[in-house]
Amino acid sequence: MTYDPQTPPPPAAPDVAQILRANYLSLALLMAKRLLITAVLVAIPVAADRLLELDSPFVMVFTVAGVGVLVLTVHRLIYGIRVSQCARVLRTYPLEFHPRVVKKRERWTQYGNVFEVRVTTRGQHGAPLMLAVDAAGRRRWPEGAEEGVWLAGDLPFGGVMVVRGGKGMFFLKPADWDKIARKREEAGAERLAQAQQARLTHRTKRAVMMRPGA
Repeated sequence: MTYDPQTPPPPAAPDVAQILRANYLSLALLMAKRLLITAVLVAIPVAADRLLELDSPFVMVFTVAGVGVLVLTVHRLIYGIRVSQCARVLRTYPLEFHPRVVKKRERWTQYGNVFEVRVTTRGQHGAPLMLAVDAAGRRRWPEGAEEGVWLAGDLPFGGVMVVRGGKGMFFLKPADWDKIARKREEAGAERLAQAQQARLTHRTKRAVMMRPGA
């Protein structure tokens, strides 16, 4: 990306290894917290029976809740987590700084929040609307994203967005995959090969959370 003399130079690119470590750690903490909640809920009926000799069917509500948390955690791990996908993209594409990203909408799903964003590039028009999900399963939109982000990938296929300071890493896919099919068809052999290496050439098979109405 080129900058004119009036444009400040981009900040130093973040370290990819540190970004991935931070997100794997965040994912591990999220899973550990959910498993702890599950264990506590399941343990309550056992403790109530042994310590208080309380044998009531109402206590089993905690067990049911614990199993529910575990099921939702597994589903979210399968459908909502994108750290490994992001790692593959970051190994294939370099990070490029984009000075502006606009969050259009936000949608809650049981697997995580889905954000509609538009990443703009100075001097270029027609940036596609993208769907973004936090790679490590966090629901919040990170502070400072509007001040610019780092992008790896090819927007008609998808990619990874990293917020300045490593505060968030998002997996991106076009909001309307079919609408920009022609842009993918017009991509040259080199771009297509990169997208194939990063496994971005098809719809995300497990992107249940990215589907309308999910």
